[in-house]
Amino acid sequence: MTTMAASSAFDTAALREGIERADADALLALYADDAELRMVDRKTQPSHPLVMHGRDEIGAMLADVYGREMTHRLEQVVLQDDHVAFLESCRYPDGVRVLVSSVADLRDGRIVDQTSIQAWDENEQSK
Repeated sequence: MTTMAASSAFDTAALREGIERADADALLALYADDAELRMVDRKTQPSHPLVMHGRDEIGAMLADVYGREMTHRLEQVVLQDDHVAFLESCRYPDGVRVLVSSVADLRDGRIVDQTSIQAWDENEQSK
């Protein structure tokens, strides 16, 4: 793991704990009320990403993802000024892996604008 300290009050320890304990509520606390999150993957490609607005929509997504039977690990996080980037790896019990790379802008130590790109194993188990 690589962590770079910055003047921002963003809590990287809370990010790690939320991800690795699959705690959607703890992760949601890291987002501003007016946050926007864009997700890009095989189905929601760059020209038409999945866009979630506000804590209600982001919270529903987090509850879905972190409510699944799988493990999550924060591989790397870099914090600089009002920006954070992090890499998360996930694994389902059947061995299917997911890798998510995220970059976000911060305001008052909370995420206000995030873009995440996820890649899934491409095999019969992940379809």
